[in-house]
Amino acid sequence: MLSPHEFATLMLIKAAPDQIDLGRAELDTLFERQLISLENLASGHRRAHVTSDGDSVLKAVARMR
Repeated sequence: MLSPHEFATLMLIKAAPDQIDLGRAELDTLFERQLISLENLASGHRRAHVTSDGDSVLKAVARMR
């Protein structure tokens, strides 16, 4: 089960991946559960992306509302 902060972080990564601080503690859990992946950009920066599993979690939560 994800915490509310982890859900919020997952939603934020989906909506605005360039706006997320990669130092957030929630990212570790999302990465370990393979809900996000990290992409190395040509600029040397990293960007988080929601994986297909992460997208499935977000869709399931949206259906519950």
